Amino acid sequence: MPDITRGVALNNILLASLAGSAAAISGFITYLFYRKYLKRNVMPTKWRPVGILQQINIFPIKSCGPLKLNADEIIECNVLGLRMLSVIDRALMVVTEKNEMITARKYPKMVLIHMKLVDNTLLHITAPGMDTLELDYATLSESTPGKDVHTSVWDSKVDAMLCGDKYDQWFSYYILGKEKGLKLVYYPYPMPSKNIVSRLIKEPFLQSDDTGTFCDATSYMLMNLSSIDDLNTRIPRPVDALQFRANLHLKMYKSQAYVEDKWQWIRIGDAAIFRVVAPCTRCILPNINALTGERDPEGEPLKTLTKYRMVTRYSSPALGIHLGLRETGTIQVNDVIYVEDESE
Repeated sequence: MPDITRGVALNNILLASLAGSAAAISGFITYLFYRKYLKRNVMPTKWRPVGILQQINIFPIKSCGPLKLNADEIIECNVLGLRMLSVIDRALMVVTEKNEMITARKYPKMVLIHMKLVDNTLLHITAPGMDTLELDYATLSESTPGKDVHTSVWDSKVDAMLCGDKYDQWFSYYILGKEKGLKLVYYPYPMPSKNIVSRLIKEPFLQSDDTGTFCDATSYMLMNLSSIDDLNTRIPRPVDALQFRANLHLKMYKSQAYVEDKWQWIRIGDAAIFRVVAPCTRCILPNINALTGERDPEGEPLKTLTKYRMVTRYSSPALGIHLGLRETGTIQVNDVIYVEDESE
């Protein structure tokens, strides 16, 4: 009679051996993954220059026009985003009476709202057909103590503070043509506080401190102007790079479109260092002419981007790269932009 006990024991030994081998293989694969991950997440010691910083865009109010800057302005890069004196990128936002954010996607004329800093704290806000609105950062928090609202940027909740009735009336009248309906709020905190948006939650190098103020995704975004040039050869009406609302415009020494897709690290000037954390996926916003506030009648450039720049995991086209700040510093127009140098 066969020794059943002995057969079972042998099977158990075989299964244990196979399980041990599988665990070892799994562990080795995990080791290789993390070694690759950690290696890619180490700040470079060697850099190579690729171009210059041709333009800096600070958008004081989310989805509105950029701040007017002089070419020699020195801009601070901190954890909340670009800062010049009292102005922080996208630290102001327009919301409905239900505290829901609004953007130029629905109200294209918002891109025609422009701003100029006339002294260290006083911001002048202008729009077609409207009187100039003054916003003083020095007294902003003092004028609305404790009047906070709970809002969100897409699916990321964030608290904000009301700016006051005169701002609400101005934006309501310009955007809606009504005396009320909208509110202007500001971001009062010294650090980012909202969660990473759900569509980017699996990006391995994206950190919670990269979310900035009222930014859609991250506090910094870079656009390679060579990529815009290539896009413009594919569409009937060329678009301005400003329509993509990047903070940082890179002018390459040698025109190379879409090379930014492969970059991991970026340095601007001598100090500010950024980690590339995600591609910037695109919606209908770039279809709005930044100079006229009108939508493109043929849905460009988004229609063309969907034909050759799709990112499968997002089901959207991408143009530009999201950055996370890893070393603070100051930048200005014409600073050299560097990327990691992987040559031996």
